[in-house]
Parts: sequence; structure tokens; C-alpha cells
Amino acid sequence: MRRKIPSTSALLAFEAAARHESFTKAADELSLTQSAICRQIGALEEFLGIELFRRSRRGVKLTEAGLSYSRRVAAQLDAVERDTLSVMGQHGAGRLELAVVPTFGTQWLLPRLKHFQALHPQVTVNLTNRTRPFLFADTEFDAALYFGDGDWSGTEAYFLMPENSMPVCSPALLAGRAQLDAEAIARLPLLQQTTRPYAWRQWFDSLGMNVARDMTGPRYELFSMLAQAAEHEMGVALIPPFLIQRELREGRLVVAMEHASHSDKAYYLIIPERKVESAALRAFRDWLVEEARRYREENPTEVTDPGGAARGISRQP
Repeated sequence: MRRKIPSTSALLAFEAAARHESFTKAADELSLTQSAICRQIGALEEFLGIELFRRSRRGVKLTEAGLSYSRRVAAQLDAVERDTLSVMGQHGAGRLELAVVPTFGTQWLLPRLKHFQALHPQVTVNLTNRTRPFLFADTEFDAALYFGDGDWSGTEAYFLMPENSMPVCSPALLAGRAQLDAEAIARLPLLQQTTRPYAWRQWFDSLGMNVARDMTGPRYELFSMLAQAAEHEMGVALIPPFLIQRELREGRLVVAMEHASHSDKAYYLIIPERKVESAALRAFRDWLVEEARRYREENPTEVTDPGGAARGISRQP
């Protein structure tokens, strides 16, 4: 069935005339004559069956219907332009659209991404924050950096990093002590992460402790928010040290107690099966898996993971 859509030239003429509220200025912008703009807009009004402009000797002014339609047309033309530039930008090069869990993406991946770009200058990597699983078929994502169990239907999952969180806080909360014991930590405000609601309970359980208030305290969605709250002396947060290397190095945060709880989940690179043959994606996968392996070897105390060796690379049916 033929779509009920006006001609592109008529829409371009209308959008320019609406933006300037002048047929003359629209004609100048589009390198057309004023009469050509008048014909295009007249044809558009006939197609729609409504009046878009009020004409007078002083010029033209949008009707209420014309103003509403112009806003919608402008938004759609902007979207078409963005898509066109995107396609043009891909010509002769590779582009990867990655969904990433935010703090892992900004704190661990981005500082290393320049090395991948140096090795593969023809590949552009775009990052978009996604904190929860989604259907690849409903998006334009080529892969995802995901925290979970690696079980994502129709994909291949590549193990990157375990998540072993330690309690961290502002040095001010230590009050001159080198570290705190678990009982002292239990008395402080416990900063909670929305997507890890049982994190503190699991941490105290690993020490054989039962703390009644282990699920109380302000909640934040991202590790970066937890880190900021802890830095501002709002309490103690459970954060994997590899996500706050700069804060620890600069002394803005300190490890309150050298004890980590081992999560049964981890960070994975998730690639849909239909994308695994992409040369750009294979190059990124190989580089990322190697970067993660090297980091684990160089920082064993941060990422000790009893099950890591067994995980290796898991391929999901």
C-alpha cells in the first residue's frame, strides 16, 4: 500500500518557510525562487487539506495547525539527517554500537579505549549506557558490556571481570585509624546500590555476621554515585576497587576493611550470534578479552575469583 506521505521537497520548503516565517528567506536558503516555494507549500496544503500559513500583504504567518505540523516535520527531518550522516560516516569504516553498564564503561573501559583505537583506527566505537538486559533485535546495538551470569539467550558471552566488592569510605570516617573492623562498619551509614540490594547482607554473611540494618541506608543506582556519596562522608559503600582506582590512588577514598565478598555474577562482553562474524566486532572482542585477562593477572588481589578460570569463554545457545 502506498504511504500517505508528501514529497520531500514540499516538506523541506515548508520547514524552511515555517522556521523563517518567510517564503523569501526559505527560497534563499534552498536556492529556489520564491514562486517555487509558494508552489511547494500550496501543493502541501492541498495534499493535507488544511491551511498552513495565513497570507497578507505584510507576509506570512503560521496557522495553529501549521505551527504544530512544522514542529513535527522539523523533528523528523532532523532524524533523517542524523541517520544519513551516520550511514555516510560508516562508508569505508567499521562502527560498533555498544551498550555498557555505566561505571564499568567510564572508569575501566574508556581509559583503555584509546589503545584499541590506535590498533584499529578504522573502527569507531560508540558507547550508550544500559543498566539492564534488553532484546538485541529491538536495538541497533552490536554488543553489550553486561553484569550478570552470562546467560543471555541467542548470544555468546565472554568473561571479563569478577565483581569482588570491598567497603570503602572517606579517610575522615577512619578517624586516624588504619582500617575499621566489621563491627565498626556495621554502625556507620551503609550506602546501598539499587541493583545490588543484598550486597551488604552478603558481605556481612561472609564474615558470619547478622546485621539487622544491612539493607537500610540511602540507595543509588550507579557505583559512581556510591563513590561520590562515600567521598563526601555520607557513609560506607561496597565497590569493586577496580572501578575506583583514581579515587583510591588520590586518597579521596580508602578501603575501610580488606575483606571482599565474591559475587556469583561477573562482567561479560555479550555478542548476539548473528553478529559474531563481524570483523570489527571480532577485533574488539579479542582486544577486550586480552585487556581484561592482563588486568586480572596484574591485579590479583582486586579480582581474585575462584570460578574465573573455569568460566573462560562461555558460548550460549
